[in-house]
Amino acid sequence: MYEARTEKELPVLRRFIKKADLKAELPTAKYLDVILYTKEQETLENKAMGVEDEHEHMDYDFGIVSIKPQDVDFELPMDPITVLRNALGKEEGGSGVPLDKNKYMESVNFWDKNAILK
Repeated sequence: MYEARTEKELPVLRRFIKKADLKAELPTAKYLDVILYTKEQETLENKAMGVEDEHEHMDYDFGIVSIKPQDVDFELPMDPITVLRNALGKEEGGSGVPLDKNKYMESVNFWDKNAILK
């Protein structure tokens, strides 16, 4: 399935298993991985995408952009398409972080054996 997180982002191919297709009951996650962006990063991305920042008048240092349930107590690698998307310019919905080939290959190796449930 091709997905864009917002109307202004480029859609990318996503691979996942639908929870509804599983016959077994899923266990409760043991951990939550909370992904934070600084207010500065959120402001830069919103400006680049031409999006009004509805939180610009709030006093905060970090905003939550994702909460990932998981069963291990360490940060899992981002999925490969997220690594690639983040390397895009902010105008396309990326964070502008340069692509790190080693991190990308770590991601590929992990997600080749695992899947996202949605």
